[in-house]
Amino acid sequence: MLTGVASRELPQPSRRRRPGLAALAVLLVLGGALATTLLVMRADERISVIRVTQRIGAGQPFDRGALQEARIADDGGSYWAWSQRDQVAATVATVTVLPGTLLAGPMAAAGGNGVVTGQAVKVGLALKPGQTPYDLQRGDHVQIIHVPVRGRGPEEPVLLAEEAVVDSVSYTSGSARQATVIIDSAVAPMVAAHAVSGEIAVAVVRTQP
Repeated sequence: MLTGVASRELPQPSRRRRPGLAALAVLLVLGGALATTLLVMRADERISVIRVTQRIGAGQPFDRGALQEARIADDGGSYWAWSQRDQVAATVATVTVLPGTLLAGPMAAAGGNGVVTGQAVKVGLALKPGQTPYDLQRGDHVQIIHVPVRGRGPEEPVLLAEEAVVDSVSYTSGSARQATVIIDSAVAPMVAAHAVSGEIAVAVVRTQP
């Protein structure tokens, strides 16, 4: 039997090193640092833009009280910056802007006496099923609405033309596929641009029987 002194002189079993756990710890530390860096970078990418809180009709001036700051992710959109609010207050709306809309560049322009002046022009609309009433007719008074594709800029619909007149309409398989509308030249470029991308809807304005 070994004495206490002899037992202490025996070699002790060495502790097993676990390189896998050490590597995992390093990965966790690096992952945490990366996540923190991404959060900081994303916070820096948010920008201050103008949100409209009241309905502004086409041709009407922007009331300073209707402008509100909104912080959004920078998606490359042509929004009016919050720092430009004084400049926006000196402009008028080129389209009817609904509450909650993020103000984009073409929605505001300089005007005289609070009125956007323009001429009546004809714009062609290529339509898909569901973008217009099934019984659209020549002579109908309609609203032209921008309905953005999901994930592309602001998702709220925007009223581009509060009142337009249908000059002609053609049907295919019982559905309106093309229409020509008469609108103010001030909003014609925006309507045409959204019509090309298929983001236009037509609402007929009719009195109740």
